[in-house]
Amino acid sequence: MFESVFQTFTESADPSHGAARVAALRAELKTRGLDGFVVPRADEHQNEYVPANAERLAWLSGFTGSAGLAVVLADRAAIFIDGRYTLQVRDQVDVGVFDPVDISDTSPDAWLETNLRAGARLGFDPWLTTTQTVERYERACAKAGATLVPVDANPLDAIWADRPAPPLAPVRLHPKRYAGVDAKRKLADIAGRLGGADALVLTNAHNVAWAFNIRGADVPHTPLPLAFAIIHAKERPRLYVDARKLSDGVRDALGALADVEEPGRLLGAVAALGKASARVRFDASSAPARLVETLRENGGLLDLGADPVTAMKARKNAAEIRGSRAAHLRDGVALANFLAWFSLEAPKGRLTEIAAVQALESFRRDTGKLREVSFPTISGAGPNGAIVHYRVTERTNRKIGKGLFLLDSGAQYEDGTTDVTRTLSVGKPSAEMRDRFTRVLKGHIAIARAVFPKGANGGQIDAFARRALWEAGLDYDHGTGHGVGAFLSVHEGPQNISKRPSCALEPGMILSNEPGYYKAGAYGIRIENLVLVEPRDIPGAERETYGFETLTLAPIDLACVEPKLLARDEVRWLDAYHARVRKELSPHLSAPARKWLAQATRALA
Repeated sequence: MFESVFQTFTESADPSHGAARVAALRAELKTRGLDGFVVPRADEHQNEYVPANAERLAWLSGFTGSAGLAVVLADRAAIFIDGRYTLQVRDQVDVGVFDPVDISDTSPDAWLETNLRAGARLGFDPWLTTTQTVERYERACAKAGATLVPVDANPLDAIWADRPAPPLAPVRLHPKRYAGVDAKRKLADIAGRLGGADALVLTNAHNVAWAFNIRGADVPHTPLPLAFAIIHAKERPRLYVDARKLSDGVRDALGALADVEEPGRLLGAVAALGKASARVRFDASSAPARLVETLRENGGLLDLGADPVTAMKARKNAAEIRGSRAAHLRDGVALANFLAWFSLEAPKGRLTEIAAVQALESFRRDTGKLREVSFPTISGAGPNGAIVHYRVTERTNRKIGKGLFLLDSGAQYEDGTTDVTRTLSVGKPSAEMRDRFTRVLKGHIAIARAVFPKGANGGQIDAFARRALWEAGLDYDHGTGHGVGAFLSVHEGPQNISKRPSCALEPGMILSNEPGYYKAGAYGIRIENLVLVEPRDIPGAERETYGFETLTLAPIDLACVEPKLLARDEVRWLDAYHARVRKELSPHLSAPARKWLAQATRALA
């Protein structure tokens, strides 16, 4: 575990390869009669974290962000990123080869309308592209007088000489004591929710893992086995997974639930559904266009919409909630031990970003329960903290000097997934830093204390987190909260808190609460806890009302707080939170760590 995580930092992005690799791609496209090609950061399941053999965008451009897309034409190329990566992309990518484009300003299809020449043939991989995305590209090509062309084989794979082999990590059964519901009951429940469809094709690997109570290690940071499935309304389910991943015991257990077949047979199964004139539900957000078109070509009835498993998975059951609380207590102990250690080591001036990451993972490994970190730890000292999704490498590694240090990390335990950010001061923070930190804290407290009626969505409460920043003419360019899975993805939909409305927040959903502030070239601030949506009993209430239980247990750096900016009820919340942290963590800490924690969680009032 330690070695594999350390290697993620030594694999520094190298922009110098960009020109040669783009030239090789253009040559390959010419032999195929194509004038351009779309390169998404995606695999066949639209995963956030993809296996090494699917990291085509990173190999081509050097960009290692978790979301992005490149378009390579004969005479120009662009790489599309969101606000999280505006600084990172310029550090990792040769901007003489790729024009960085903020996707919030210019969408890929708008760029294609402007830059495609009439008569051009633009290629795309239909296994890596959803039908909705294809439709946008088709409209853009039509406006430009160009043609969109699906490819049978990805041209990047032809020029990527040392491309890794597909992953074959063993599939594990996820015990009912953590899952809460056995797979047979889940599958029957899913079959009863097809809404008139004859079958549901599960292309989202997270949903397959949840439905069959299986876990794996085919992608980094998320315990996923890459697999597809078909859930029939009246027939046995089918699970499509490479048999080399299955032990005899796992194969027998899965065979009792479904027909287990090789992934290569999925396309034929979809074609057969089409020939039988079946109505088939596909998930609009993850289904590869190749599967959807196969159904259409064979006469099937397409039902393109939301995969019902996504909503089922988002509402955690009692066992999953119990597991999450246990995981956060365990993680809180590891964090407290780390923070006590950091308070002694950081002032010496020798601690680096990488060393801090290694130490934090070491404390988590000491729990004896760590399966994997839930994402690459963001360890940003000074100006690196202003890069929202900064990923430290040996080339960018900084010493943690006086100022602010942003640490965003998480863990995968078999009973739960964690994600926590703390901004830590080394030395005395400036008045500006305390002001910005406290405005972020006010937003964090506003979300933590929010109450809202049944039916409200994250878009309706997002402004609570931004008000104190807006009052000073400030803001941040990322969402306030994302959904979190139960020993699954640390970024789970459909629930979120952001400027864009999403689904209604419902009891059992777990989300992050993470407002921030970033001063480019100087420092970054983010305070993140995970929260659980729960019912609120309000005397005299006329509507069903919900609120949040904070799950994360870790002190917030009081040295960064400007008390004069906090209202009395905000101080009471902070003091109560710290009292809870102290009460729950102290019995599990050594005497020195308990002493440190007592000081770190002292009352302001």
